[in-house]
Amino acid sequence: MKKRNVRVLIGFAVVAGLVMVLFLTYKTYGNWAFALKLRGKKLVAFTLVGIMTSFATISFQTVTENHFLTPNILGLDSLYVLIQTLSFFVFGGAQMLSQQSIWQFLGTILVVTLLSTALAFSLLKRRNLFLLLMVGMILGTFFSSISTFLQVLMDPNEYDLLQGKLFASFGNVNSQFLGVAAILGFLLILLLWRWASKLDVLHLGRDQAMNLGIEVEAFQLVLLVVISMLVAIATALVGPVTFLGFIVANVSYQLFATYEHRLLFIGGALLALLFLVGGQFLVEQVFSLNTTLSVVIEFVGGIYFVTKIIKERGKQP
Repeated sequence: MKKRNVRVLIGFAVVAGLVMVLFLTYKTYGNWAFALKLRGKKLVAFTLVGIMTSFATISFQTVTENHFLTPNILGLDSLYVLIQTLSFFVFGGAQMLSQQSIWQFLGTILVVTLLSTALAFSLLKRRNLFLLLMVGMILGTFFSSISTFLQVLMDPNEYDLLQGKLFASFGNVNSQFLGVAAILGFLLILLLWRWASKLDVLHLGRDQAMNLGIEVEAFQLVLLVVISMLVAIATALVGPVTFLGFIVANVSYQLFATYEHRLLFIGGALLALLFLVGGQFLVEQVFSLNTTLSVVIEFVGGIYFVTKIIKERGKQP
């Protein structure tokens, strides 16, 4: 690990720590217990989502050998939207919002993971990763079409309640989900951390990885299952956040210029935490809650995505 990268990591860790302290203590007006309880829940959610998203996206981009792709290309966000739309359509928005339980949370994670696992298992047996990505995109469009059709048929009041559920929200995280999400996320993140050396080898390419003794198909399948679970947990916890992983992963590549996944994992997690906490602080204290953090993330991510595409096209002869 280069000394420069260590200094950058330490710098980001210090800045992230300062921003977290500022977020917890700014304008508390002496109500420390209330403020820390309310903001502490948000901070835990930021930490979980930031770490899970950065680990999942960096690993997925290594598997696909493409820095423009994120796990959402497999249709995971669209499937989450479909599950929520079906639930509100069948049971009603008021009942769904009043009877949120840990079993609904786990059920959403299970359905998303099972579908993505079945898709990966059936297509990776043919040794065609790109077919998997194409089918994932098609299924994502299919899920979105069904969701749109059901939303058109819904009562306007039910639809309004549903939209509040579908937009990523860090301010209304259900505290009973945080513990389960933390345990599951920690176990999955630990797996990716242990597999970091294999990911370093996989980064060299499929043929080189096979020559160095890695069973590429089996490793890709297990990775996709773990990645899908991480994305499912983060999405079920706060809602879809499409561009967050793309931003932190690509900024990490530019800052650290290394293939070492453990360094990229730490850097990406710190960037995500800094981006989420700093963004929420601006939304609450500067913009006075006139916008939401998810809107800021999608706006910044969309601009960064287009800019990166234009930049990469300019490099081509």
